[in-house]
Amino acid sequence: MKEQILKILNDIHEAKTLIEINDLLNLTTVEEYQQLTQNIEELVNEYQVFKTKKDKYILLKNCPSLKMGKININKKGFGFVILDKEDDLYIAKENLNGAINNDTVLTEIIKKGLKPEGRILKIIKRDLENIVGEVYIENNKMMLKPDDEKLDITIYLTKETSQNCVEGHKVLVRLNKKLNSRTYLADVIKIIGHKDDAGIDILSIAYKYGIMNEFNPETIAEIEKIPNEVNPNELKNRTDLTNKIIFTIDGKDTKDIDDAISLEMDGNKYILGVHIADVSHYVKENTALGDDAYNRGTSAYLADTVIPMIPHKLSNGICSLNEGVIRLTMSCVMQINSDGIIEKYDIFPSYIKSCKKMNYTDVNKILEENIIPDGYEPYAEILLKMHELAKILRKRKVANGYIEFEIPEAKIIQDDQGHAIDIQKRIQASGENLIEDFMIAANVTVATHIANMDLPFIYRVHDLPNPEKIEDFLNLIKALGYTIHTNIKEITPKTMQNLLEELKDKPEYFILSTLLLRSMKKAEYSKTNVGHFGLALKNYTHFTSPIRRLPDLIVHRLLKTYLLEKDFSMTTINYLENYLVTAAEHASEREVAAINAERDVADMKMAEYMESHIGEEYDGIISSITNFGFFVELENLIEGLVHVNTLKGDYYTYIPELLSLIGKNTKKTYRVGDKIRIKVINASKENALIDFEIVEDKYDRDKK
Repeated sequence: MKEQILKILNDIHEAKTLIEINDLLNLTTVEEYQQLTQNIEELVNEYQVFKTKKDKYILLKNCPSLKMGKININKKGFGFVILDKEDDLYIAKENLNGAINNDTVLTEIIKKGLKPEGRILKIIKRDLENIVGEVYIENNKMMLKPDDEKLDITIYLTKETSQNCVEGHKVLVRLNKKLNSRTYLADVIKIIGHKDDAGIDILSIAYKYGIMNEFNPETIAEIEKIPNEVNPNELKNRTDLTNKIIFTIDGKDTKDIDDAISLEMDGNKYILGVHIADVSHYVKENTALGDDAYNRGTSAYLADTVIPMIPHKLSNGICSLNEGVIRLTMSCVMQINSDGIIEKYDIFPSYIKSCKKMNYTDVNKILEENIIPDGYEPYAEILLKMHELAKILRKRKVANGYIEFEIPEAKIIQDDQGHAIDIQKRIQASGENLIEDFMIAANVTVATHIANMDLPFIYRVHDLPNPEKIEDFLNLIKALGYTIHTNIKEITPKTMQNLLEELKDKPEYFILSTLLLRSMKKAEYSKTNVGHFGLALKNYTHFTSPIRRLPDLIVHRLLKTYLLEKDFSMTTINYLENYLVTAAEHASEREVAAINAERDVADMKMAEYMESHIGEEYDGIISSITNFGFFVELENLIEGLVHVNTLKGDYYTYIPELLSLIGKNTKKTYRVGDKIRIKVINASKENALIDFEIVEDKYDRDKK
């Protein structure tokens, strides 16, 4: 009967009383009514159906004001409910209703717009399986202080599992017994290290997100059997490309190199080769190594710490396209004309011997300064030709509607003890753009080839934005006093591109472009190909980084299944139809976990860096406004809070539509994009918080 109830409620899209549902199901007996009552209560308890205050029932997914998801609570006290394929829902501290970090919650939307807001109605599930914290002793008992300060529970450690622990150890625990509503007994699963040891701060965050730096013993046993050099027997049925000029371009410190490039000319045609490490040759399904890679889903790059998806013996060794050694690859060779159109291509297994490990710093000297570093003389001409092709490809991308947000990233510099000594903007120059453009070309080619074959595949997708979100963004632009001429009646990549172009000369450009990006949906992995809105592409996948991303590894396996093994059997197709749905969802989840870990590490390291700069003054720009103050971003991307309590001389009201704080009496206004000079008054690595106070702002300068 449950399926019938769900179908009825799905078809009518409105709340119905129990009697009305009974009639719609054509039930006629008391027994059937009792069964209906029992089934619908079960559906309510399963959170598929919602019971209104008027005792009516509606499918939860059909109730636009109710959302269910996991809450991610910020160290500053507020949180966001993470929704599937929708914008995250902001939850103010006073609306948490007792929820703690990672609770699955039922939420009611109380405010729509660029920054939708909700309040938690009910805690559905509390996930306390893996917790990271610091060991301390109280009353001769081992206890745990969770790193997550929002986890307001008391945890005792079992004697059996904590016997090797000392105070100050950071450990991973799993709760095994509930003593009362907020007190638990837990087993120590892993001693991460002492809190004062170098790198333990980063590993503690990694473990919090299920990113483990140690591989299973079975995986270690398997990789011991993998040689350090390619066996000549493995070269059979592969195209020999060792006589080609092929090289890699990466950061100076990169050790896991999974892409190499080549370029030849055929008249006025460019023959671009993108050669990707054949990780799938070594990391196979239904092995300990393959299972470990699947569970991890991605490599995590946390400051200068890399926690790889596959062991370093592979990621830095036989799978890495190191200079001067033979490596197995999958190649995508494309013939491209002077308009940037890929006229023909070939995708095939190969083997290469990289001529040189290049780095972006040196390559950019050639491309931007016409300076040829030592050792680059034989490759300068081909690099310039590659630069020419990259500009052609980028011009075509832009013409098609490619949206370039130019959101800067921070690079954290640490000393030998793992202490943050500098924060810099990560450079995206010509060399970085060249590799990005070539990788996109290969990804598009592979995705288009399989899409045309209409076979199960895993795509990188980015769905259309919600029109209401774009409308809210435009209203904000108008409220800031700007006139926009772009016609947004039809939301396309081209209109978004034109909108950004109109904002380019505005002082708040980087803030506004970030807000526009947040108003769009998130890119993810999916078996269903809905295209990639941000790249303005019909077909897109991830093929070029199988060392560090699960979807790329799966794509390589699929290419071999379809193109080499010619396996189109119904058994294989049916298996893939189901497997790829699960794999894509899992890969998207692990990607989010890695991104959150990277963000937490960056916040912590920025606070650590600023601990030694308290009292110093900096110029910055207001990056966001809240009801408790505003955040100021400095030139090096460090962000700190100016609390509303530190604003003297008036009472300030938060006006969300204008992203502003306005003084009640003076009408003095702080808004997103305002330039401001601040002093650092507090920084805490432990809490990952930085506090500023105003020294001088735009309002005061204008009065002078």
